[in-house]
Amino acid sequence: MFDIHAALAENARAVNDVLDRLLPLHDDLEARLMEAVRYASLAGGKRIRPFLVTTSAGLFGVSEEYALRTASAVEMVHCYSLIHDDLPAMDDDDLRRGLPTCHVKFDEATAILAGDALLTRAFEVLADPATHSDPRVRSDLVIELARAAGADGMVGGQMLDLIAENNHLRMPEITRLQRMKTGALIAFSCEAGGILGKAPDSARQALRAYAHDLGLAFQIADDLLDVEGTEEEVGKKTGKDAAAGKATFVSLLGPERARAQSDMLAAQAVEHLDIFNEKADSLRAMAKFVVNRRN
Repeated sequence: MFDIHAALAENARAVNDVLDRLLPLHDDLEARLMEAVRYASLAGGKRIRPFLVTTSAGLFGVSEEYALRTASAVEMVHCYSLIHDDLPAMDDDDLRRGLPTCHVKFDEATAILAGDALLTRAFEVLADPATHSDPRVRSDLVIELARAAGADGMVGGQMLDLIAENNHLRMPEITRLQRMKTGALIAFSCEAGGILGKAPDSARQALRAYAHDLGLAFQIADDLLDVEGTEEEVGKKTGKDAAAGKATFVSLLGPERARAQSDMLAAQAVEHLDIFNEKADSLRAMAKFVVNRRN
């Protein structure tokens, strides 16, 4: 049986090694910036998105170096989003991954700059020939990550999330919010392997469909953790959505129906992987892991 926990840990170590190399400390006046960057990006995390990149890349025989550099770029974008999401102007959180958030550990201005540095470094990494020898592949990676992270993806989803604090969103609107805020980067992570491997459209479409269902299952599980998890388990404050009166999958469906929906989406995600046969067992295991995790 595939051990998803061991695979995640092994992949996280490899990604951390690459991040450590790509985000070096500088002995100069602005060194505090890179200290904040490294604090926010190297301080733990399951590295689910990088795992999706390297695992999808493995389906097409992509070199480990190409896959890990792309995975690291995705994690930079994810960590940037967490830094900005935690800011007082956004969710105003003081705990992330069991540690003080970046703006608490350093200061708000440094945290903003650290997020900016991570976002721009991610695109520098993808555009570098060391990430792939084919400039068309590098261009496609840059374009697709920009779409996933920008106004039509993660950033737009964050805007909807802010709107949700003062407006009662319905299920279609919440689904759209989460597909943008959470699902877009997950979708890119899954499809990145196909881009790196110059996969046929049918394979990329299967990965997109898998990611579509996986992203929603992931978010419903997150909503459940916010209601049922503890701060010690989750590594951040829980119950914030309910306290803010924000509509979520759980508040609209109730915990039992939300959990059933999450399980259904995970099973549906797995069905999209049939064309890859046993080569996609790690992605199948990820779908189960996402809905059963406790942090």
